[in-house]
Amino acid sequence: MFINKTKDGLNNICGKNISRLRIDLGISQRALADKMQLVGMDIDKNAIQRIECGKRFVTDIEIIAFAKVFNVTLEEILL
Repeated sequence: MFINKTKDGLNNICGKNISRLRIDLGISQRALADKMQLVGMDIDKNAIQRIECGKRFVTDIEIIAFAKVFNVTLEEILL
């Protein structure tokens, strides 16, 4: 049976990187959600919190939007 989780039991591999990038930028989860909305992603502060702690899956479209917001490569989001 296929399980769609990391070895740590998380639903994504990029949440920790997103959290680190957000903190490095010095913005809140709400401010990040606002920036995501400016690039066309309808995402709120609660979704950001769930992504960062690994409770929510992240779509490929959202990963691209995060990379745009943080001005980093996709690899920096994923690895």
